[in-house]
Amino acid sequence: MIRSAMSRALGQSRTGLSLTAVAAAALLALSACSGGGAPKTEQQNQGGGGGGGGTGMTIAMVTHEPPGDTFWTKVHNGADQAAKDTGVTLKYSADPDSGKQATLVQAAIDSKVNGIATTLANPEAMASVVKAAGDAGIPVVALNAGLDQYQKLGALMYFGSDEAIAGEAGGKRLAALGAKHVLCPIQAAGVISLDTRCAGIKMAVPNTETVQVNGQDDSAVTSALQAKLSQDKSIDYIVTLGAPIALDALKAMDGSGTSAKLATFDLNTEVAQNIKDGKILFSIDQQPYVQGYMSVVALYLNAKNGNDLGGGKAVLTGPSFVDNTNIDKVLEYAKNNTR
Repeated sequence: MIRSAMSRALGQSRTGLSLTAVAAAALLALSACSGGGAPKTEQQNQGGGGGGGGTGMTIAMVTHEPPGDTFWTKVHNGADQAAKDTGVTLKYSADPDSGKQATLVQAAIDSKVNGIATTLANPEAMASVVKAAGDAGIPVVALNAGLDQYQKLGALMYFGSDEAIAGEAGGKRLAALGAKHVLCPIQAAGVISLDTRCAGIKMAVPNTETVQVNGQDDSAVTSALQAKLSQDKSIDYIVTLGAPIALDALKAMDGSGTSAKLATFDLNTEVAQNIKDGKILFSIDQQPYVQGYMSVVALYLNAKNGNDLGGGKAVLTGPSFVDNTNIDKVLEYAKNNTR
C-alpha cells in the first residue's frame, strides 16, 4: 500500500485502519503458495493455479457493479486471481439495482455455494438474503460497501475503505489548498458509501454542494456538470466519486470554461494518466483489487481452517492518496488492471 500524509492524518481516527497489515500478510502467504452493457449475470471461473489444487469449493461474489464502471474490473480481477491461487471456483454476478442484487445472492444460496462475498451498498435491501445465507450455513463476507452495517447483518468480515475517513481526509486536503466551494456529484442514488464520501468532505469544507447525476450515462453526466459549472462560477473544486465520473467532469470543465480544479475517488488508467499530466490533482484510492482478492481468500481460509481475518474488526484496504508524488509507480499497476 502506498503510504502518504493521509496515513499519518488518519492514524488515530479508527483502530481498524491498522488492520491493512492483515491483508498484506495474507497476500504474502498466498503468493508463497502459488463500456456499458447489461448487468452481469453469473460468470464462472475455475481456480486451478497456485497451491489450491482444486478444492471443490465454490464461492459466489455478488456486487452492485454498474455497467461500464472500470473500478469493478479490478475487483473482479482480484477475485479471479484469488480463485486461481486457492483452487476454488468463483461465480461472479452483479446488478446495480439492490433488489436484483439480492435476488442474485438468493440464487447463490439456492445453488448451495460454500461462501458468498457481497457488497452492501443498500444494507436494508440486502439484510434478508444475508440472514438467509447464514441460516443455510453459508458464510458471508462483505466488501467495498457496508462498513458500518456488515456485522449487524451477519457478515463475518469486511474488506474495503472507511468512506467517512476517506471523505474527511480528502476534504482536509482540499481545505488546505484553499477550497471555498466544492461540488460533489453523486452518480448513483441510494448507495450509502457515496453519500458518506460527500458528507466527509463537507465536514472539512462546509460549503460542499451535492448534485445527483446519472452515472450510467456519461453524456448526461457531462451535460449536467457543464450546466452547473457554467451557472455557478464560485465552484472552485470538484470531487467526483468514481473514475469514470472524473473523466466526464474533465469534459464538462473544458466545455464550461470553469477555473475549478478536480480531484476524485478511485482510479483507473485514464485517471492515473490525467494525474500524471496535471489535469487531476489526486485520487483517493481504496485498492479494489485487494478487496476482491481478500474476500475470496477469507472465505477459503474460513472454510479450510476456521480463520477470521481482522480480529473482529474490518480489514481496511484504504484510503490512500495517489498524486504527483507517487503516480509513476501507481500508473504501472493501473495499466495492469491491478491495485
